[in-house]
Amino acid sequence: MISEELKAELLEVGMEAARQAGVLLRDGRPADLAVAATKSSPIDVVTEMDIAAEKLISGILAERRPEDGLLGEEGADTPGTSGVRWVVDPLDGTVNYLYGLPSWGVSIAAEYGGETVVGVVAAPMRGEVYHAVLGGGAWLGTARLACRSAAPLDQALVGTGFAYVQTRRAHQADVAQRIIPLVRDIRRGGSAALDLCDVAAGRLDGYYERGLNPWDLAAGDLIAREAGAVTGGRPGEPASGELALAATPAVFASLQPLLEEAGAWHD
Repeated sequence: MISEELKAELLEVGMEAARQAGVLLRDGRPADLAVAATKSSPIDVVTEMDIAAEKLISGILAERRPEDGLLGEEGADTPGTSGVRWVVDPLDGTVNYLYGLPSWGVSIAAEYGGETVVGVVAAPMRGEVYHAVLGGGAWLGTARLACRSAAPLDQALVGTGFAYVQTRRAHQADVAQRIIPLVRDIRRGGSAALDLCDVAAGRLDGYYERGLNPWDLAAGDLIAREAGAVTGGRPGEPASGELALAATPAVFASLQPLLEEAGAWHD
């Protein structure tokens, strides 16, 4: 069982790494990135920034917690020997970052014994840093977060996301078409980590997406749960690449069977 002292240490390290990576990405982004002259150069720059941010994060983790494991979006995958594994998305919302939209962030989670115990999501352009510790609530800065109070599905604002593979996108559009008439409206934010934090902060009643990776989910899923949201995937299963869903308890109970019936979990 993890101690409170270790949780506190992991939170401190995760917060430091997320903040520093956020500053690097915010201050290092060229002002003309979205209007660069060639098609390849904007993507190349985003990729370089993504890799640089993960390198910065992994360097901090290696210095502060050298025995820990690491799973990162940009290819890092080391097992470690301490029982702690960091799950890192150095730049979640790369298309938003490319276009100069503010909804992108740095997502860092710490697992102990396979369970997520700390989650940090920094959103530099929104001036926000979210964090959660297992059993300790979810926070935006010093303000404790709570998901929205119960509302019927037809009054729910629901976020989602779409894949870049055309066949999957087409099916996701069909699923959204079935959901839209049943809810207040749908939003597509472009960052899974921030969508999950928005559920925690009461800015969304629910969020679902197919095709997420562990680094997209780990921190935001804990933050949403610690704010009182219910998270999961297909009935009886945890959130995964097959399907991730986070919502207020009432909306979750209504939305999950609809997504199952619509086949949101397959391409």
